Amino acid sequence: MLLIEAGGSDRNPLIHMPFGLMHLLKSKTYNWHYRTAPQANLDQRKLLWPRGKVVGGSSSINAMIYTRGHRRDYDQWQQMGCRGWSYDDVLPYFKRAECSERGAGDFHGSDGPLNVTNRHPEDPLMEAFLAASKQAGHDANTDFNGAEQEGVGFFDCTIMHGRRASAATAYLRPAAKRSNLKIVTKALVARILFEGKRATGVEYLAGGRKIAARAEQEVIVCGGTINSPQILMLSGIGPARELHQHGIPIIHDLDGVGRNLQDHLDCTLRFRCTEPITAFNWMPWHRQVRVFLEWALFGRGYGSYSPAPAGGFLKTDPSLEMADVQLHFMAVMVNKAHGIEQPTEHGFQMHVCQLRPKSRGRIRLASADPNHHPVIAANYLDDPDDLEILRKGVRLARNILLQPAFDALRGEEIWPGTAIADDRSLDAAIRQNAETIYHPVGSCRMGDDAKAVVDDELRVHGMEGLRVVDASIMPRLIGGNTNAPTIMIAEKAADMILKRKTEPAH
Repeated sequence: MLLIEAGGSDRNPLIHMPFGLMHLLKSKTYNWHYRTAPQANLDQRKLLWPRGKVVGGSSSINAMIYTRGHRRDYDQWQQMGCRGWSYDDVLPYFKRAECSERGAGDFHGSDGPLNVTNRHPEDPLMEAFLAASKQAGHDANTDFNGAEQEGVGFFDCTIMHGRRASAATAYLRPAAKRSNLKIVTKALVARILFEGKRATGVEYLAGGRKIAARAEQEVIVCGGTINSPQILMLSGIGPARELHQHGIPIIHDLDGVGRNLQDHLDCTLRFRCTEPITAFNWMPWHRQVRVFLEWALFGRGYGSYSPAPAGGFLKTDPSLEMADVQLHFMAVMVNKAHGIEQPTEHGFQMHVCQLRPKSRGRIRLASADPNHHPVIAANYLDDPDDLEILRKGVRLARNILLQPAFDALRGEEIWPGTAIADDRSLDAAIRQNAETIYHPVGSCRMGDDAKAVVDDELRVHGMEGLRVVDASIMPRLIGGNTNAPTIMIAEKAADMILKRKTEPAH
């Protein structure tokens, strides 16, 4: 078995220090640093899309939040023609992957490769957030992956003994000892090779050379929501008209490749903090050294936690069946999106994202050169309902932050600012400031219709010996962070490839 990775190894200790992600988001070594096309509904801004370019992919640079979404998300997948993907069907795979520090139970596994902890920091700002949420009328939730998703509390995180638990550390590192696995890093897949309609291997670029590798059984594309459709199209699988424009010979005209792109759009409310109790305390270089040494030597301290350990899933309308916005609370105020600039003062912030956008975008080729980034036409806020829900979510989050529990800590409202109150001004502020919260999915959609790219066993329609196994196969974006569902997809795909059967949960 040959595994081809465009990035390098994950030896950098900042990858394994949970709070180190603030540095990884700036890195061009471990991050693809994609940018969208100008977004018509976001004042023509080009949004930065961080994606992991390292073994472990985005699980090596994410915020380590472990949420699965709502059970109805997966039941809806099944209703959309994805047989075997209901909540009862996928729950055993979530459990099989998980080594939960909660212990085994109806919703959790305790002997899987992926460590999941509910350990969280003792922080006065986090306690103020929980108290303020209660004052605003929201229930506490101690397990977002249990019987009920709605509520406010601490997230489970993929952290083990203060170190990041990525797909690389949980799965790849143990497998690397096997004699039948070869891992090639810093190698870019240029195209899939075919004999007729059967995938027979890949051609990749490494060390200035083109190298062909033959597959005895299958080619499994795991490039993610951006790279997987790009690889298929470079290989001649995709919309024929678009491939002709780039001079790519057609292997299979499959119009759905690259379509159905979805992402969680996010707004960040920011407040100054009147007390010196935020992560800004750790920004001076000598204190960063202290944080690093405490983490490296003892696996504890500020560096051992996710920067966004608390949040919630809430409804903007009580009549809704499921929460439609997610909150992430941070005891730090970042002045620019994605932490590109370090904080300059004490503050805190609340992220608000709409969970199930109706807008759909597309991944398109920029050229036939695999070194060129594809065009990301995210199409945010194309559906007016998305803007309405996001606006309601911002008001909901602001209401929490204005509760008495924050009175002794809350300073000036930096964004959106007290002058931004009516719908029109708030909509304008959202268009000027909203960013991705890193959950793109759907560009190689699973389904049984003519626009679907893969079937319910993740085999590319009309082809042989070719599967796609990553977040791009999601027919609809789930209501939560996407790392846990992506690992579930891989666990389920392993059974399909090996022809193993796992019984549904009940």
